[in-house]
Amino acid sequence: MKVILDECLPRRLVRELHLHSVTTVLRQGWAGRRDSELLSLIRGEFDVFVTMDSNLIYQQSLPAYSLCVIVLRAPNSCYETLLPLVGRLLDAISHAKPGTVIELSE
Repeated sequence: MKVILDECLPRRLVRELHLHSVTTVLRQGWAGRRDSELLSLIRGEFDVFVTMDSNLIYQQSLPAYSLCVIVLRAPNSCYETLLPLVGRLLDAISHAKPGTVIELSE
């Protein structure tokens, strides 16, 4: 799976997801883009978009983008806080289907 992490997530998370091809919005040069523009850039290039932006699922018509969006729910976006979710995140990525939203919380 080709995975892209939102700019709100720690870059160190990339190495925890080594079973997949992973990059970040920042590494792609897409930081600061509006959600709709970012999703349009991601569509067709990536299978999974991982974010902590829970509002995204209410503000965008995600099935239209034909990718899986995984929303991490945690008290903050610190690497140490998100580390316990990595196992479930890897599983969710492996089972991701286009047009779906998966929410993961502690």
